[in-house]
Amino acid sequence: MTDEGLGWGILATGWIAQVFTKDLQDAGLRVTAVGSRTAERAETFAAEHGIPHAHGSWAELAADPTVDVVYVGTTHPAHAEAARVALEHGKHVLVEKPFTLNAAEAEELVALAEERGLVLLEAMWTRFLPHMAEIHAAIAAGDIGEPQVLIAEHIQALPSDPSHRMNDPELGGGALLDLGIYPISFAVDLFGLPTAVDATATFTPTGVDQRVQGTLTHEGGATTLFVAASNLGGSNRAVILGTGGSIEIEHTWYTPTGYTVLDPQRNIIRTSHPETAGRGMQYQALELEELVRSGRTTSERMPAQQSVGIMRVLDAVRERIGLVYPQERRAG
Repeated sequence: MTDEGLGWGILATGWIAQVFTKDLQDAGLRVTAVGSRTAERAETFAAEHGIPHAHGSWAELAADPTVDVVYVGTTHPAHAEAARVALEHGKHVLVEKPFTLNAAEAEELVALAEERGLVLLEAMWTRFLPHMAEIHAAIAAGDIGEPQVLIAEHIQALPSDPSHRMNDPELGGGALLDLGIYPISFAVDLFGLPTAVDATATFTPTGVDQRVQGTLTHEGGATTLFVAASNLGGSNRAVILGTGGSIEIEHTWYTPTGYTVLDPQRNIIRTSHPETAGRGMQYQALELEELVRSGRTTSERMPAQQSVGIMRVLDAVRERIGLVYPQERRAG
């Protein structure tokens, strides 16, 4: 870390890495290097985004002395390996959601980060958005009484091409890890980890979950109803029902948007549309930078141990629907 702040290294060159990099740079954060499995992809990405250093391997990026934090934006099955490389080189890590492919990988990563005294943060960007901060404040103030039910969906009509990553089991494809992670993480954020999990699913010919839906039962009786699908179009709204009212989050609830607080008779108490710069992916990076500056290693908004717990919930959903990834079959 220099007087100019932390240096960010971008590990991956796909669409999400491009969006994240732009939000970082627009927010005035320093992106000093990019790494990919090939030097050509890294160099192209660096030229497009004005990044000083390009590396043709993950290890080279992690060893770059200008890099203090590595952002992992690879496909799901590579999250654990990429994050491990960065942690072993003494770098803080912001790793895309889902945290890993399964809870066992997540536990290993968190243990390594704790051993090294490094920040390991899941890039669940929704948690850090302005409208979510306001919603939490409204709940804490008692605006809707005691929250009891969350109803949330994440539905997109994505490509049906069997070779697309969403339809490829080897790449951790399917609705659950890519889409279902959002409502499930939101549920844990609101109510804590569930005490019971139930789910059903439909599958593509390639063997990934095309649609998954289910219920989570939380301590105290709170309930989450969730649905995720990669072959449907939907409103992608969410609602929190409380004993004294409700909060309705507009389309698209997991991106920068607005919300309405209503009383039990559905009279509008207030509506808010907080401003968000860019796509809003910089807020999670700002959280990580603040953790490093303050000497803390885990976030109150997205604790690493909670990320492990969320992976356990995803594992439980997969157990219910009978989904095992090829990497797990080969390992076990």
